[in-house]
Amino acid sequence: MKKKTPPKSEVARAKSQISAYLAKLPAESRRRLRKVRADIRAVAPKAVDAFSYGIPGTKLDGRTLVWYGAFKHHTSLFPMTAGIRRRNAPVLKRYETSAGTVQFPLDEPLPSGLIKRLVRARVAEVRVNRKAKRQKKD
Repeated sequence: MKKKTPPKSEVARAKSQISAYLAKLPAESRRRLRKVRADIRAVAPKAVDAFSYGIPGTKLDGRTLVWYGAFKHHTSLFPMTAGIRRRNAPVLKRYETSAGTVQFPLDEPLPSGLIKRLVRARVAEVRVNRKAKRQKKD
């Protein structure tokens, strides 16, 4: 089965939307989100830019990998599934989490290692789900 990749125009539009989103942010929030994006790219170099729900994100093999956003008091990483939250509960204890997000307070250093760990877990989920879906079709 061929990997699903978005049209170049969709990726270009997403890059433009991400640039506009980042330009509107205060300098510190912009710096933090660029670091989050770099961490995502370090773990998933084949991921492509996406923009939906009003925030930047990435897709891998045509499926949503993660979104990330800046807010008044924190930066967030989405979606964090119940499985990822459960497996990483000890390290996530110190952060606010909800059904699909983990929040990193602006007044604390960005936990780059944790972000990479969460993105790695999400990459594994996307690939397992894609494989299961493909097997179901067969």
